[in-house]
Amino acid sequence: MNIPNILTVLRVLLIPLFVLFFYLPAHWSHLASSLVFTVAAVTDWLDGYLARRLQQSTPFGAFLDPVADKLMVAVALVLLVEEHANLWLSLPAVIIIGREIVVSALREWMAELGARAQVAVSQLGKWKTAAQMVALVILLANPPAMTVWVGVGYGLLIVAAALTLWSMVKYLVAAWPHLSSSR
Repeated sequence: MNIPNILTVLRVLLIPLFVLFFYLPAHWSHLASSLVFTVAAVTDWLDGYLARRLQQSTPFGAFLDPVADKLMVAVALVLLVEEHANLWLSLPAVIIIGREIVVSALREWMAELGARAQVAVSQLGKWKTAAQMVALVILLANPPAMTVWVGVGYGLLIVAAALTLWSMVKYLVAAWPHLSSSR
């Protein structure tokens, strides 16, 4: 275990705390759940930075890091969909979660073919992640009443969903020669 791996495990361990704060019947629960989510999101960036900087990349970290990210985002989206219960949040959530399932399966399949590099994380994916994380932090910090901040959160989540679809199409186009071969 090294520092990047500890941060990744910490991110997974923060999920139950995040859910607990989200459901607490306290006036500060929105801010607390948003703060825990923010800490988890920062550890996502930090563990990758430290793994590269300290040359501490491991197979365990390579496996768990994307799993931790997807768990954290999926849990946040599911909680927010339940609380907000509207199309502006539900549709982007379905797109984001659906894309993660499709791209994860595609990456696994491409890895079996020895062509994983063709569907590696791109700069577009990094922009999608940034918009998504900021949207989730904003939405988690605010009750579901329509305010300027909630509107900004919805807008950023819609941008993240659009970038999500765009990046999925790019990955599918890159993988198409393998998907359409007659092997």
